[in-house]
Amino acid sequence: MVGVSVLGISGSVGSSTVKVLRQFRDQFSLRSFSVHSNWEVAKSLVLEFSPEVICITDPKLVGQFGDSFGSTKILYGDENLSELVKLPNVAVVVTAVVGARGVLPTIAAIEAGKKIAIANKETLVTFGPLINQLVAKHKTLMVPVDSEHNALFQLIERETRSNIRAITLTASGGSFRTLPIEALEHVSVKQALNHPTWSMGPKITVDSAGLINKGLEVIEAHFLFGFSYDEIEVVIHPQSLTHGIIETLDGACLQYTSHPDMVYPIAHSLFYPNPTPQMLIERKPSTWKTLEFFPPDIKRYPGLELAFQAGRAGGVAPCIYNAANEEAVALFLEEKISFTTIPRLIESALNQITNVFPETLEGYLEKDKETRNYIQKEFKKGGVTT
Repeated sequence: MVGVSVLGISGSVGSSTVKVLRQFRDQFSLRSFSVHSNWEVAKSLVLEFSPEVICITDPKLVGQFGDSFGSTKILYGDENLSELVKLPNVAVVVTAVVGARGVLPTIAAIEAGKKIAIANKETLVTFGPLINQLVAKHKTLMVPVDSEHNALFQLIERETRSNIRAITLTASGGSFRTLPIEALEHVSVKQALNHPTWSMGPKITVDSAGLINKGLEVIEAHFLFGFSYDEIEVVIHPQSLTHGIIETLDGACLQYTSHPDMVYPIAHSLFYPNPTPQMLIERKPSTWKTLEFFPPDIKRYPGLELAFQAGRAGGVAPCIYNAANEEAVALFLEEKISFTTIPRLIESALNQITNVFPETLEGYLEKDKETRNYIQKEFKKGGVTT
């Protein structure tokens, strides 16, 4: 039995991971997991899987449920996420928490020699150079879980690197793909959370609506696969059936296509380097009907262009991009700023905060904190938020 730890098990990726674990009970064992505040989900999963340890990260709930539930130990706070991944019986860590808070447990998993199924894109976006150094040092196996990166991972593995001219990430276009651009200033939170294809958490759904999620994925792809930003492309693909494309030197394109369900990349990452041994969801090509691809409109999605700008700048610019976005999206979800203010705040942070090239985690964390403080100050004084 392969022991699995899932960080963020009550979210969309975590819930899909549970589906896969249920389907392959004879091969995987859930040894630890975290939730932020959803005790009902945590309790039901403890009763079902009997893990060794769980962690509840909401600081408001510290100690509220005691230090154990049956034979399962209960920990509290983000600072204990690393304890979940270091358990001797854990071989695979699924990092599905949202935001830069996933970096410390990811580093702990790298240093502990675990296979990492990484769904926390912010870890690579914010701390990419540092994470890659640690992965190389500890010879860690890191398999991407995001559907686009997992698709590219599988395609790249099957092709000679020198024969790949470019890689392409697909995007559904989000909730406002066909909305008149002039109407974006006035969209509501409810409208933004109405994603046409995927069922995801609120932060990621808002990111998708502005293609900022794809911007984060562009930066992640750079650090995962080593392609330059001139070799990474993005297309709008409304059907969300093709998840990744590689273009070879002769101009041919190879694509990975599947029903839009996270069980495919999750199962692949859990079983890798072995293939998933049985059918997950049967969807024949005859059911696809049509596959459409369009270039993204930068006027509609300015946050995507800012991601390329941050990526090319290097240093802590991707860290600034991510932190500014996290703070801005939180303000939007609280209905304190408009949807179009999100990329304006990101651009302001990239222009105003000094870019540096740290050699330590602390250097990145300092810029992350500085960026968050900057966004909050800009919001309080009005600035670009009006």
